[in-house]
Amino acid sequence: MKRDKLIEMRSTRGWTQKQTVRFLKEKENVDITVSFYGMIERGERNPTLKLAKSIANIFEINVEKLFFSKTDNNMLNMNNSDQNCA
Repeated sequence: MKRDKLIEMRSTRGWTQKQTVRFLKEKENVDITVSFYGMIERGERNPTLKLAKSIANIFEINVEKLFFSKTDNNMLNMNNSDQNCA
């Protein structure tokens, strides 16, 4: 699944993937390849939590907003009375 928000954040800044990787190295001391970053954008690879936070930092956005979309998940939306059912 392509990560549209990540692509959008990079594109609105006018950054290439190569520039984004360079900023990660300079600002967050994260050393990844342009190829790996591209795979993250395309949803082919998942970043570690540390890398996801670093990417969010350079885009000045909350990591949850950048990498996690809202989904209809009944398990996450259960209220306390539902949790007591077995």
